[in-house]
Amino acid sequence: MAEELTADAVVIGGGHHGLVAAAVLADAGWDVCLLESHDVVGGAVKSTELHPGFTADLFSAFYPLGAASPVLRSLELDRHGLEWVHAPAVLAHPPRPDGGPAAVLHRDRDRTAAGLDEHHHGDGEAWLRLCAQWDDLSDLVLRTLFTAFPPVRGPVALLRRLGTAEALRMLRFALLPAARMAEELFGGEPARLLLAGNAVHADAPPDASISGVYGWLLVMLGQQYGFPAPRGGAGQLAAALERRALAAGAHIRTGQHVERIDVRGGRAVAVHTAAGLTVRARRAVLADVSAPALYQRMLPADALPSRLHEDLEHFEWDTPVVKVNWALDGPIPWTSPNVAGAGTVHLGADGRGLTRWSSDIESETLPRSPFMLLGQMTTTDPTRSPEGTESVWAYTHMPRKVSDDESATEVAHRIDAVIEEHAPGFGSTVLHRHVQLPTDLTAADPNLEHGAVNGGTAQLFQQLVFRPVPSLGRPETVVDGLYLASASAHPGGGVHGVCGYLAARAALGEQGLRGKLRRKVTSGALELIYRDRPSAR
Repeated sequence: MAEELTADAVVIGGGHHGLVAAAVLADAGWDVCLLESHDVVGGAVKSTELHPGFTADLFSAFYPLGAASPVLRSLELDRHGLEWVHAPAVLAHPPRPDGGPAAVLHRDRDRTAAGLDEHHHGDGEAWLRLCAQWDDLSDLVLRTLFTAFPPVRGPVALLRRLGTAEALRMLRFALLPAARMAEELFGGEPARLLLAGNAVHADAPPDASISGVYGWLLVMLGQQYGFPAPRGGAGQLAAALERRALAAGAHIRTGQHVERIDVRGGRAVAVHTAAGLTVRARRAVLADVSAPALYQRMLPADALPSRLHEDLEHFEWDTPVVKVNWALDGPIPWTSPNVAGAGTVHLGADGRGLTRWSSDIESETLPRSPFMLLGQMTTTDPTRSPEGTESVWAYTHMPRKVSDDESATEVAHRIDAVIEEHAPGFGSTVLHRHVQLPTDLTAADPNLEHGAVNGGTAQLFQQLVFRPVPSLGRPETVVDGLYLASASAHPGGGVHGVCGYLAARAALGEQGLRGKLRRKVTSGALELIYRDRPSAR
């Protein structure tokens, strides 16, 4: 049955970015209507009971970026039911399955350093120097990361704090490949693995420029904030965001899949859902959907310049993911004794193994020994399963063009085999096993197209002003009143809420006389970027 509503702003998609955008706009006094395809909000921040008594996080699980994000902190989600919990240790990376001690990241930096120094004398002191550097720069680094592009204030403040010479050294440091950065910082493999293993949380190969900064950022966030998880499951973070948006006055409609956006006179004026609902937008439409979904499926083709259509043909998804969830009747029987207390475990590759695994991914070869991230969720949060048991997941990446169901199922079996090598007897503890193939991820959340979980590759050619295509690196689009509010926009993947926040701030900033001038400048810049090529002579 047809239904029509009107709101100041329509938010398409109830992932965490969409919920943040709805809350920010409602805080500003706007009438906000959020439309979510599924029956519950959350997007890739969801949990469920796959086996009786065991809570499984279906997608994301640990949130160092969320704990550090000034956006999420400003929403005071603890007042809306969110409680962060931590495992005894943040992360462990056993280099081999022979029972040797793993590199372990603790929230106590001195304890982390002491452990690394036992592996290689001098690495403890090097770790503390890295932490001191982070202490000096973290506020400016996070300001740069979490502000709209171009991020002027953060880099200018960094330059003033460091001076020109040290700023040049810092720039070189930030551009290093992860493998090279690890070698320059540390003498022993365990410390190098902490950094390089974290670098591949993104899909940048460890020998690619800028991959090192991902590893540096995550290990330092882990050192400062840990890798926390929401008590009760990832879905509790989404539930807290939903309650926060509702408390601000936003309206949320679930079961409403948006099929198309009306554009009139170059402006987004309404959205239409498959269920027959039309919501007219007085001021703005914010889309927490992937860039291809927004530009290629929701908008009329003639609403976009031909150059933008051409650029979208080069949009690169991050590598597909295959994930396995287990309910275990006891803890994992690790050979390495210091792995048991870690919430996150990196498994399946030493330093050279990471390079081989990455090369397999990039050369479209199914990795024989997949490198994986494994989450010991009951170790982190005892509410996730009955006492004495463990709720566990692990995921790995696959080559983009070798991610069919048969290949992904084979990789899932190889995941089991790698864990069994590091924890003989693991298989006998399994009560229930559930596999999420790339096609399952896409079916569960259309934003995870092809099983990609970060809204597009994190490699340098699709970051900053190149995200999602060469443009301004901002949430504004070529359509007036339409803003990209998903991980396809700067600053990209991860649960931090910044993409939704920046889109909301952009929408608010384009109101009034000053806003009209700002929009005119933005439109002029976008027109230059997407101007058709001159004819060949």
